[in-house]
Amino acid sequence: MIAGVSPLVAELKAREEAGKTVTIGLAGCGQMGADIMVQLNRMPGLRLGAVAEMRPPQARAAAAMAGFTEDRTVYAETPSAVDAAIGTGRIAITSDPAVLARSSRIDVVIDATGNPNTGAQFALDSIANGKHVVMLNVEADITIGRHLHGEAKRAGVVYTGAAGDEPAATLELIGFAQSIGLEVVCAGKGKNNPLKWDAVPADYEAEARSRNMNARMLVEFVDGSKTMVEMVAIANCTGLVPDVPGMHGPAAAGDELASVLIPKEHGGVLSRKGCVDYSIGKGVAPGVFCIVTTDHPRLQERLIDLKVGKGPYFALTRPYHLTSLEVPLSAARAVLHGQADMAPLAQPVAECATVAKRDLSPGENLGRIGETDYRAWAMTHAEARNANAVPLGLAQGAKVLKAIKSGEPLTYGNCAPDESLLITQIRRRLDQSDTRLHAL
Repeated sequence: MIAGVSPLVAELKAREEAGKTVTIGLAGCGQMGADIMVQLNRMPGLRLGAVAEMRPPQARAAAAMAGFTEDRTVYAETPSAVDAAIGTGRIAITSDPAVLARSSRIDVVIDATGNPNTGAQFALDSIANGKHVVMLNVEADITIGRHLHGEAKRAGVVYTGAAGDEPAATLELIGFAQSIGLEVVCAGKGKNNPLKWDAVPADYEAEARSRNMNARMLVEFVDGSKTMVEMVAIANCTGLVPDVPGMHGPAAAGDELASVLIPKEHGGVLSRKGCVDYSIGKGVAPGVFCIVTTDHPRLQERLIDLKVGKGPYFALTRPYHLTSLEVPLSAARAVLHGQADMAPLAQPVAECATVAKRDLSPGENLGRIGETDYRAWAMTHAEARNANAVPLGLAQGAKVLKAIKSGEPLTYGNCAPDESLLITQIRRRLDQSDTRLHAL
């Protein structure tokens, strides 16, 4: 057996031996949530304590797939019942995420619901009850993540994006580049699926079944929405910005990134340094990249000699991201080290706006991201504010006020978000605060 080399693994094993296993509460048991359940049963020092899923039998089926026998799971609909189950070594299954938030035996929660409003409520409930929060729900994070982060800081807990997702994987490269004094020019990801702006679930049912995933979720990737969401998340953790609305998205292959996603004055497409973007070129997906440079000729010489690139720009790449399989690492680092893998800036620099995928009529109520009504569009925060753009995270359940043509943006003038939703109320307050700050 190979000797352990990870200090984190050593810490987790020590906690396990001391009977202090990190106990995790999971909200959402779709594709990502089921993966996390499987992974947690194979990692030392981490334990799945409870799962919240609106279809509880689905959570029990996922637990069985993960290797938990039926006698290891129990349905529980109160915090005390969840605590009792965890105390006897079983996994509690509930239909209500608030029950997880109020359990006294859970150390950290992971939101894998994919619903912006549900994720916001779950995160705030968990923070109020002294729990660290790992937010796999990027749609909620880009909408009110800075508020959630602020609430967590005030409560003395960690709010973090999830390891394994492309934003966190990209941040690893950005952090590495910064740590050795390289200048970051552009960072982002390869788009995993062929880009089709008007994709709808009905056209992807067969492919979704073959990949064991939900057709709506698949379309969220195909129509570019997920890419826009993820690049905005990176922007709002780093200060990097979309160079143009929607970004460039060139068909740059892996060995072309450092000659394309660079400033125009050096033959690239960017109007400036310090951007987020993506590539649809061959050999980039499912990886992430960070384009860097240095003004010292000796360092350029060494990077060239080490086959990083031809200079003066170089592409640092990670050819994979393991999505949900890495997520538990964020939970471990939050509990053991009080460390966030991703934390939003106090003031956003980018926004995920919303564009109609079809003609929308007054009186319609909008469905979910990845369906037939709308898709995401990345912009700078200033551009979105000037356009009166409705953030993507507020589109679900919004009411169309005026006719909107396919390809036109959703604005507060033609679309009204659901004011009964907590996420809408919080975002409204954040925007009002931004307006006051901007006026000073």
